[in-house]
Amino acid sequence: MGSLIFRNAEIVNDGTRRQGDVLVRDGRIMEVGKVTGGADREIEAQGKLLLPGLIDDQVHFREPGLTHKATIGSESRAAVAGGVTSFMEMPNTKPPATSRVALEDKFSRAAATSVANYSFFLGATATNIEEIERMDTRRICGVKIFMGSSTGDLLVDQTAALERIFYKAPVPITTHCEDNAMIKGAEVAARARWGEDVPAIEHSRIRSAEACYKSSLLAVNLARRTNARLHVLHITTAQEVSLFNPGTLKGKRVTAEACAHHLWFDDRDYERQGHLIKCNPSIKEPADRAAIRRAVAEGRIDVLATDHAPHTAEEKAGTYFNAPSGLPLIQHSLLMFLDLWRQGVLPLETIVTRACHAPAELFGVIDRGYIRPGMWADLVLVDPNQPTTVTREKLLYHCGWSPLEGHTFGSSVSMTVVNGNIVYEDGMLRKDAPMGQALEFHPNRR
Repeated sequence: MGSLIFRNAEIVNDGTRRQGDVLVRDGRIMEVGKVTGGADREIEAQGKLLLPGLIDDQVHFREPGLTHKATIGSESRAAVAGGVTSFMEMPNTKPPATSRVALEDKFSRAAATSVANYSFFLGATATNIEEIERMDTRRICGVKIFMGSSTGDLLVDQTAALERIFYKAPVPITTHCEDNAMIKGAEVAARARWGEDVPAIEHSRIRSAEACYKSSLLAVNLARRTNARLHVLHITTAQEVSLFNPGTLKGKRVTAEACAHHLWFDDRDYERQGHLIKCNPSIKEPADRAAIRRAVAEGRIDVLATDHAPHTAEEKAGTYFNAPSGLPLIQHSLLMFLDLWRQGVLPLETIVTRACHAPAELFGVIDRGYIRPGMWADLVLVDPNQPTTVTREKLLYHCGWSPLEGHTFGSSVSMTVVNGNIVYEDGMLRKDAPMGQALEFHPNRR
């Protein structure tokens, strides 16, 4: 861990873009502006963008128990190749992370294999309220409630159990909101009509806008009644957007997230992509995509993430009821967001606010998410004029495929720095890259 200077970069941070230098020493950002001294290595960044590393607040890295799909090691490497320097991983592994013991196992695995910084959600069940109350708020990013799209103990859709969690959780509550009963009824009807060969586009109707809105409305009303800190994940509908207030994050107790694929695809893409883009909640109509994009720009949606959820190509090739939901995106999420900037959909400053600053603020991450003196040096250097074509050979996902194969993005990730260490440069991961760190959080975050 030596010293670095980025010279003449276009620094995108704190809602501004300005030319300047950044000095990194001993893992931390020391100076931002005009740096007069030297360093062990100087990087000429003229014509390139220097951003804070992305903090992805929703990923599924599948370890333990589902490592034929992904591992913490493989997916963290894909993350840093895409400029994501920190991740928060979901509890639906095997066994599910619904206890402090299960979480400690995940932290141990990440300490040994993750090149990105990390934390993990505690999964809520109808019966683990004591685990939630006793969680280590300095290390665990939040509580995750599946209010639909799950099975077994992780599905919590009874109001009494939800109220206990909303009242007691000492950290932000994140929710997957789909009404389970509505979905099950739609699945029965679809099976009756098509059998196993349900067309891929029907996923957007089975997991409908109405099912999303009903569940999100329940979560928002519960949060307001209990004064809980609620973050609703992966919004997919125009109707849901109306539940959230526009503006800056400051002072909000109910917030929302949008994912890269719901900003990128719409239901016209099912014809070409089939079950490769099957995900929960589903990709919906063009009008829904347009509404989500507007909501990101307005601040009704506060965070950009991926919901990175890999499955094997063989699994995704199954018929409707056998093909699992989820898709791998973390290696290219920043490039997706930057293409939206190039298309005039979102300002670059807004992308950095939603993908870097807001996750740090919302979850209370200490000393990350910004380019400021004293912060950990989690940085990504982007060449906005160097195209990137997605090819299978360059994918770092354990599953080995992407729904973006063949697409050429307008930008490329030149370098990723985690805790002051260069871990990715010019298309290559450093073989000697050190492991990332467990994220630290402000303890009082309710």
